[in-house]
Amino acid sequence: MHLQQDFAHRSDHGRPAREPRRLPSAVRRLLPVLSLTGLSFAAVAVLLLLSSGQQVSASASSLKEEWLPPEMPGAASHVQESQVSLHKGDTAISALTQLGLSMSQIMRAVHAARAVYPLKDVHAGHVMTRMDGNDGMRIYYEIDPQQRLRLQRDGEGQWQAAINALPVRDRLAEAEGLIEDSLFSAAEKAGLDDTITMNLVDIFSWDIDFARDIRAGDSFRVLYREHYDTKGRMIGATILAAEFTNQGRTYRAVRFQTASGRYDYFTPDGQSMRKSFLKAPLKYTRISSRYSLHRMHPILGYTRAHRGVDYAAPMGTPVHAVGDGVIRYCGWRGGYGRFIVIRHTDGVHSTAYAHLSRYARGIHGGVHVHQGQTIGYVGMSGLATGPHLHFEFRVHGVKVNPLTVKRTPAKPVPQAQMTAFRQATAPLLARIEVPQPLLAWN
Repeated sequence: MHLQQDFAHRSDHGRPAREPRRLPSAVRRLLPVLSLTGLSFAAVAVLLLLSSGQQVSASASSLKEEWLPPEMPGAASHVQESQVSLHKGDTAISALTQLGLSMSQIMRAVHAARAVYPLKDVHAGHVMTRMDGNDGMRIYYEIDPQQRLRLQRDGEGQWQAAINALPVRDRLAEAEGLIEDSLFSAAEKAGLDDTITMNLVDIFSWDIDFARDIRAGDSFRVLYREHYDTKGRMIGATILAAEFTNQGRTYRAVRFQTASGRYDYFTPDGQSMRKSFLKAPLKYTRISSRYSLHRMHPILGYTRAHRGVDYAAPMGTPVHAVGDGVIRYCGWRGGYGRFIVIRHTDGVHSTAYAHLSRYARGIHGGVHVHQGQTIGYVGMSGLATGPHLHFEFRVHGVKVNPLTVKRTPAKPVPQAQMTAFRQATAPLLARIEVPQPLLAWN
C-alpha cells in the first residue's frame, strides 16, 4: 500500500497527482542488477531499503479456531513419500509390492511386524505409507485413529517394528436441550450424535427408566470432551459432567477417577451413579405391557397373569444384562422362545429375558456376564405377536414387579479421596450449572 502511494503518478479521483518520490541513491545504483535478477527480487530489495528508515504499518487478523494437522511424529526433512490405499481383496504383500519393496524385503518386514501387529490383519480402506530419508526406509500402517504400525529398515537391511501412539487432540464442548417429542430428536437439535446420547442414557439409566419416565418438558445439559485424530476426524467423546431433569427432579453426574484407576460417574456429593441393577434391560424403547396378575393374552385369548414387563422395540435391538451374574439357562423354552436366565451375584435375585431373535456371541449357559453387557437381541420367538422383550425379575425364584424393585447403590467415593474428588469435579459442576463459552483446542 505504501509503495502504491509513494510511486503513484496520478490521482484515482481526479485530484492532482503527487510528485513522485525520488528513489534513494542506493536503490538507483542497484537498478541494473535488479533488472537482471527479476522483478520479485527487486521488490524485496526495495522494500528492505525503504523500510530501514521508516515504520511499516500492519494489521493482524484475529486467530480463528481451526484444525491444524500435527506433523507426523518421526518424519524427517527431505523425505520421499508414497502411499497405497488398500482396497477389498488387497493384502499387505500386494500393498508393499506397490510401494516398491522386493519380495525379500517384504518377507523380512512381515517377520519383524509379527511380534507387534501381524500384517495379515490389514484392512481395506486403510493406507500404507513409505518414507525414504537419511535414516533409511520407513513403512507406516494406521491400525486405527489412535495407533499405527511403524516398520523401519536400517542401513544393514534389518527391520524393526513398533506400535506408535498417534496424537489425539481434545476440545471441550457443551450442549443442552429441551425434550418436546423424544430425547434423540432433542439431542440432535443440541448437536449431540447418537453415541454421546446413548452415553448420556447409560449414565442416568440407574435412576431414570428411559422407556417410561421421559416426558415433554424434561431437559438435559452435557459437558463433554471431543477427541480428534490427526486428520481432524472426531473419533469419540467423553462426558465429563451431565445434568438431567426428569419430571421436575434434577439429577447430576460427574466423572472421576478413583484410586483403583477406574473412571466412573458420581453424584456431586460422591455417591455412585451405579446401582445393583439397571432400571431397564433396553437403553431406549417403550413399555407395551406391564406387570399384571390379570391380563388378556393376545395369542391364547384368555386372561392370565403377566408376571413381567414387555418392552416393544425394533427387531435386533440389543438386550443388556441388568446386573452381574452367571447365565443359568440359555435356550428355547416353549412360549418364551429363545430365553435367557441370569442368576445374579448376590444369590438372591435372578432375571429372565424372552422372545429373543438370537443370542450375543459367546453367550451360553455357565458364562459370567457383567452389568450392561449385551446378551441377546430383541425378536418375536415363541408366543409373540410382534418384536419385543419380555423381562422378568425374580427374588428367591418368585417373580416380582421389575418396575418397583429397589436398587442399592454401588460404593461411593472413598472418604480418603473426597478432598481430591471435590477439587477435581468442582470446575466441571460449575460449568454445568452456569454455561460458559466453549474452550479452544487443548
